[in-house]
Amino acid sequence: MPGVIPKTMKAAVLVELRKPLVVAEVELPQVLEAGQVFVKIHYSGICGSQLGEIDGVKGDDKYLPHLLGHEATGTVQAVGSGVRYVKQGDKVVLHWRKGLGIEAEVPSYRLNGEKVNAGSVTTFNEYAIVSENRCTAIPEDSDLRVATLFGCAVTTGFGVIENDTKVRIGESVVVFGAGGIGLNVVQAAALVSAYPVIAVDLYDNRLQLAAEMGATHIVNSSKGNVKEQILEIAGSGGVDAFIDNTGQPAIIELGYEITKPQGRVTLVGVPRKGKNISVYSLPLHFGKGLSGSHGGDSIPQIDIPRYHNLYRSGRIKLRELLSDEFCLEQINEAIDGMRGGEIRGRCLIDMG
Repeated sequence: MPGVIPKTMKAAVLVELRKPLVVAEVELPQVLEAGQVFVKIHYSGICGSQLGEIDGVKGDDKYLPHLLGHEATGTVQAVGSGVRYVKQGDKVVLHWRKGLGIEAEVPSYRLNGEKVNAGSVTTFNEYAIVSENRCTAIPEDSDLRVATLFGCAVTTGFGVIENDTKVRIGESVVVFGAGGIGLNVVQAAALVSAYPVIAVDLYDNRLQLAAEMGATHIVNSSKGNVKEQILEIAGSGGVDAFIDNTGQPAIIELGYEITKPQGRVTLVGVPRKGKNISVYSLPLHFGKGLSGSHGGDSIPQIDIPRYHNLYRSGRIKLRELLSDEFCLEQINEAIDGMRGGEIRGRCLIDMG
């Protein structure tokens, strides 16, 4: 019944780096602190950043064991003191970018009597206690599968084009890596009339979907010389904008090399700790840009309604991005499918 916090929930726990997640019954705190929101999760996406967490790309993880996930839809079951922007019964999107409301204390879960850490939002769990500023209310009749994408994939992808790279009409764009975020970068680039929009990936199934999302050209980077193929499409002068979703230093360096003197390289993917890039910095003094993206600088309470309206009006495609669905017990299978390229678009975890 709404408002009552169950004693336990099923959750996927990262217990050890580079190992499968452990799906187990985790104990929940029984009292909400100020600014906390108790949510029943309906659907969670899996982002490439969670694969990076599992792999330890940022180095040692001092918070093990901990919960994961930052993109979901749910229903608010109860709120702690001070919460103003959501209420019991609201349908919400959970996101990692800070929105309106309180930055609350993080919850402390327990597994087999030991503490399980969690951040301000986690979504690989049947329920979540999150900070008020990590959830944004959406209309009651929203498609909760599609709305899950507003937690990260859409807001980051569109924000990369709109806020980070500031792509202009007619500029050429390369999107390297056509996963859940990359596909939305492609779609946003097409929406602002960039040309050409070149999607690059290792997997033909993802490239086919990129073409459906608005890529004017597709390049399989495992076949032939990718630099030559991109410049043949964009012209020998280079590209205006290069967006990397892979975090691979060699690809970042390639992007820096083939962008125009006034071109921009935007990094969405994060290189593994210790894997540094090497570039000749002089062009940075004369207009070339090289910068990292932080969730596309999205503002959840502003951007989620904007993009939701675009979807409802038929101006953007989102349902087509939802290619696979799993239950929580299958989460490691879903992760393997993402790594191996079998999953074409964004996969969802259905919490039942």
